[in-house]
Amino acid sequence: MPGSTGPRRPLRVALVGHGFMGRAHSLAWRAVAQAFDVPATPELTVLCGRRFDAAKEAAARWGWSEAASDWRDVVERSDVSVIDICTPPSSHEEIASAALASGKHVLCEKPLANSVAEAFRLEQAATEASRQGVFAMLGFNYRRVPALVFARRLLADGRLGVLRHLRAEYLQDWLASPGAPLSWRLRREDAGSGALGDLGSHLIDLTCFLTGQDVASVCASTQTVVTHRPSPNGDRRLEPVTVDDAAFLQAQLSGGVLATFEVSRFATGRKNHLRVEINGELGSLVFNLERLNELEFYDATLPAGEHGFRRILMTEPDHPYLAAWWPPGHMLGWEHTFTHQAADFLEAIEAGQQPYPSFADGLHVQRVIETALRSAATGAWQLVPGAGNAGPDPAAAQHAQTESTSGRWRQ
Repeated sequence: MPGSTGPRRPLRVALVGHGFMGRAHSLAWRAVAQAFDVPATPELTVLCGRRFDAAKEAAARWGWSEAASDWRDVVERSDVSVIDICTPPSSHEEIASAALASGKHVLCEKPLANSVAEAFRLEQAATEASRQGVFAMLGFNYRRVPALVFARRLLADGRLGVLRHLRAEYLQDWLASPGAPLSWRLRREDAGSGALGDLGSHLIDLTCFLTGQDVASVCASTQTVVTHRPSPNGDRRLEPVTVDDAAFLQAQLSGGVLATFEVSRFATGRKNHLRVEINGELGSLVFNLERLNELEFYDATLPAGEHGFRRILMTEPDHPYLAAWWPPGHMLGWEHTFTHQAADFLEAIEAGQQPYPSFADGLHVQRVIETALRSAATGAWQLVPGAGNAGPDPAAAQHAQTESTSGRWRQ
C-alpha cells in the first residue's frame, strides 16, 4: 500500500480497555509499521483500565509504556494523539465524545453505541471534529479481510451483474451451556443487544460494504434461549439475561436485493463461523471466515461445460494488503485484519481524509439493529430510518441495482 517515502513521525496512541479486543489492537499497533509503509510509527504510550493493577500487567505484557486507571486523564494528555476505545459499547459515547472534543483521533470498536440516540450524537460529534482535521473510525475489522475486499472489487466491476440475493450467517457456541456465567455481553445496559448487536452488526456492515446498498427494511425474530445464568461473582444466585441469544432477519436492501441474516451464540460446534453468499445474474460469491484466505467464485458467463464454483486463493501480491506480507501460498490469519485496519487508519489521518467505516456507518448499523428489535416485538416488517427505503414488502423489490447516495461504504 502507498505510504510515506520520508522519515516516519511518531504517533502516540492510548488504548482504553484491555480485554480480548485490547489484545488484538495492541498486536496491530506493534506490527503495522513493520509490515506497511505507513506515514507514522505508532508509539504505544498508555494503556488504561478500570483496575490499575490489571492495566499495568496488560501494559507490560503487550508493550505499552505505562498504565492508567482514569480515561478522563488520558484523553486530556498533550502527549497522546489517538484514543483507541476497546470498552463495552455502553461507554463509547462518553469516551469518544471527550476524546474528539480534546482534539484526539478516535478508533472505536463496534458496535458504535447502545442506542440510536447515542450513535446519532457520536456521529454529530465526529462530523464536527472532522471539520477541524480530527477523525473518527469504527472498528469493523472484517472489512479488512483480503478476500472480502477482493469480493467488493468484483462486485464493483459488475462481475455478478444485477444482484438478487444475499445470505449471511454468523454462528458461535460459547453460550451453549446453561451453566456459562453471566457477563456484560448478556446485560442490555452494557451491551445494548445480544447476538444481534455483537455478531449481527458485522453482517449488516459487511452487507453495506460489499454491495454499496443500505439495509432498507427488516422483519426479524429473536430468541433468548437461556433466560437466567449463574452470577459472575461465583455465588449460587441466578441473574436474568436481558438480551437476545439468537436472531433471524429477513431484509431488503435499498437497491432491491433480498437478504437474510442469521446470528446465534448457541450454534453448537460453531466457534466463529461467518459466511456470506451473494447471488447475481452473472455469478455468485461465497466467503467463509473459517477459510479466510479463500473466495469462491461462480462465473455464469463461462461455457456451461466450465460451470462450477472455483477457489481463489488470496495470497498473491496483487490481492488486497498481501504485498506487505509473505510469498504466495503463505496464509494470513484473523489477527492481520486489525493490522490492516490500523494501516488504513494511519493513511487516512495523514491524508486528512475521513477513514472508513465512519461513525455515520455505525449509526446506520445501529438503526438497523433497533429496527430489527422493534420488528421482533411487533412481528411486522419495519422500515429502517434514514435508509434508501424500497419498502417493507419484499414483493415490491426494485430490480435496478443502485449505489447508496449517502457517500458511505467507500473504503
